[in-house]
Order: sequence, then C-alpha cells, then structure tokens
Amino acid sequence: MFEKDFLWGASTSAYQVEGAWNVDGKEPSVQDIRQVPENTSDFKVAADHYHHVKEDVALFSELGLKAYRFSISWSRVMPNGVINPKGVDFYHTLIDELLKNNIEPIVTVFHFDLPASLYKQGGWGNRQTIQAFADYCTFLFDTFGDKVHYWQTINEQNMLTLAGKLISGNKKTWKDIFQENHHMLVAQSKVMGIYHNSDHSGKIGPAPNICAVYPSSPSAENQLAADYMSAFRNWLYLDAAVFGRYNAQALEILRALDAVPEITLEDERIMKQNTCDYIAFNYYNTACVTSFDLGEIKEGDQQKGLAIPGFFKSIENPNLPQTEFGWSIDPTGLRVTAHQIYSRYGLPLLITENGLGGRDKLEEDGTIHDNYRIDYLRQHIIELEKTIEDGVPFIGYCPWSAIDLISTHEGIRKRYGFIYVNRSDFDLKDLKRYRKDSFYWYQHLIETNGREK
Repeated sequence: MFEKDFLWGASTSAYQVEGAWNVDGKEPSVQDIRQVPENTSDFKVAADHYHHVKEDVALFSELGLKAYRFSISWSRVMPNGVINPKGVDFYHTLIDELLKNNIEPIVTVFHFDLPASLYKQGGWGNRQTIQAFADYCTFLFDTFGDKVHYWQTINEQNMLTLAGKLISGNKKTWKDIFQENHHMLVAQSKVMGIYHNSDHSGKIGPAPNICAVYPSSPSAENQLAADYMSAFRNWLYLDAAVFGRYNAQALEILRALDAVPEITLEDERIMKQNTCDYIAFNYYNTACVTSFDLGEIKEGDQQKGLAIPGFFKSIENPNLPQTEFGWSIDPTGLRVTAHQIYSRYGLPLLITENGLGGRDKLEEDGTIHDNYRIDYLRQHIIELEKTIEDGVPFIGYCPWSAIDLISTHEGIRKRYGFIYVNRSDFDLKDLKRYRKDSFYWYQHLIETNGREK
C-alpha cells in the first residue's frame, strides 16, 4: 500500500521540453549545437514549455501531480558563467506556480545539457568544470533552496559516460571518458557537501539509470559476467555517491581498459566526506549478459548495451517482449532492481523516470488513445507496490514524461507524455495541449492513491 504522502509525480528535462533556446539571454547548450539524428527534430522549440509554463502547470495540477521532477538549464541560468536574471525569473515562476498548486518541485541541476562555452573549453574533461559546476549549484541552492526540498545532481551520469565513445565518434579513449566521469563524480560530491553545509533542510542525491542484470544461463561464468556488468553499469556510480569510493569490480574493468582516471588525494577526501541522502533512479528495462572472452568492444546506445572483452557481453533477453523502438519490457525487473539498490545502500528511493514511448495519434475529436502506455505503467506500478510491501522505502514515482517532449534519439514522433503537444518533427502546428487517455487514468490513480490501477 502506498503511504498517504507518497509523491505521485511526472518528469521532464529542460532541453527536451522548454524550447526558447536562444531567448532572454540563454546561451546554447551542447544539445543546441550538436547534430541531431537524420529526420529528427532538434530541441530549439521542443514543447515550448518556456512560453506555456503557467498553462502546463495548470494541466499538471489538473492531472493531480503531487510532484514534478524537472531540470534547470545551466546555460539559461548562468550563460558564459554570468547570472542571467531572466533565466532565473523563469524558474522562480515555474517553482512558484508548482507550489501554488501544491506540487512538490524536484530539481535536477544537470541533465545532459552542458553550456556550449564550457564544452568548448574541454567540458567534463577539463578539471576546472568541477568548480564551474560548484559555483552554478551554489547559486541554485542559495536562490531556490527555501522552495526546493529534493535536489538531484546529475541525471544518468552512467549513461552519459557509457555512451561517450558512441557520441564522440570513437575519438575519445576509455581513459578520456572515465577521466570525464571522475570529474563528474568529484563535482557531484563537492556540491552535495555545499548543500549539506548550507542552512537548507532538504535532501540531495544522484539520479542514475539503474537496471538489474540477468545472466543468460545459470553457469558460473555467466553469473560472473552479470556481476561485472552490474558493477560497471550501476554500482560504480552509486558506490561513489553513497560510499564515496570506487567499486572494486568496476576498477578491475577500468584497469583492463587502461582507463583508471587520475585521482588526487583531494578528490578522495571530497568523495569520502560528501555523500547522498537518498537515491533517485531511472528505470526502463533490465539487461541480459553472457561471458565474453573474445572479439571487439561492441558499441551501443544507452539501452541496447555494451560489451567488454573478458568480462561481459550484452544480449537480448528472449523471455521479454519489446517496444516498437526495440526496448525490452520488464515490470518485475523494477522490483528486482529496487531490491538490489536498497539491499546495497539502505537509503530511501525515488523513481525519476519510467515510461514507454510510442507514436500517439491525435484523433479528429481531440482524443489520444494510448492504452499501451496505461498497460505499461500499470504493470510497473503493481510491481512498485509489491516492492514497497516487501519493505523497500519509496519517496515517490515520477514517470517519463509529464508532457510530450523531444526524445533524444527519435524526436517528437516517439512520445512519452500524459499530455499531447500538437506538433510534428518538422511542423510546429499550434503546439496546443491535449489530454491523452493516460492523463485521465493517471489522474484517477493519484486520486485513489494507487488503489485503482
């Protein structure tokens, strides 16, 4: 059973929903300057949330949300390292509208959208970005800390890291990539320390993408492969955030890849002394692996997996159905994953992404029938409730996404929202908002606190 104060919410990210990419003093982010996949929309307008913020929050209130997880755009608030009053005002407006409607703001400070100026100076590969991130977060805490009680540091740092070779076109070495990752880990710890040493009474933690890893067969070799992938994909990042140190099995893989980063004594001190209060995590599916002794490293996108010779090789799980975009569906895997996280770390959990993208159709009468999404969410919420009954503490559930936004890889044609935005990849139309069938379903579920799924 869900507690009465359980936070039923929904999520977005700044670059995927806001639009207004170059207005009111905003600096371009890396998302604004990168080449988008062919036949896919860019992020310059997105859902134009920037110009529809009060309308959208009114819809979130009608939906019944108890929480809204969103990210703040670094390049909107602090373009070129200088505070931008108009950007700050936008987030004051958003947060104030949420609070006026009794919606808890849950803020992610970095969601894949590094300011372009920092990227041109080396991005996370430049150690100076640690201090730039600390300065940015200090400003956020000082500015919004009395209104925001749940903070998240870096969204899906593990996915950003593991996709690094794909994004860079193989120009970066594993050493480069894990040095960038290390700088992010230190930056994360530093800002958690800044937050804890302030007068704010809220909580702060990471928001990685975590999934249980199944061995392809009951052999010892495949179980070991699953353990290695779990360490490399999941525990490296959470061990750093919770324990302030690197995971031993992950370090073994980094040594094999000649990718152990340069770690200073000051880095070790910062990480050890500054750890998280809770764990937010994004869950979409599980992974399946087999042992991998020969062959080349296999590159893949953030959900389709990875292979490291001598350690593990991702394979498709034949026991699970797949979405039309090739992602496996595993509701029970959410329960498995949550148990693994809580058993290791013993901290409260918050789901910050979980959802199903599809090609929703706006009917002539203004309805959108997305029963497939309702079925997906229902199955996962049933497993979430079982997990809570097992004794795993959850703060809330914020599926992806509150409103249609631009998918990183498939544009607007791959929709996730409870609210439909009337645009296509290359025709902005009128950007009118429509309530999907899932909107009314989730509204009723929240009204009954999850009893009627």
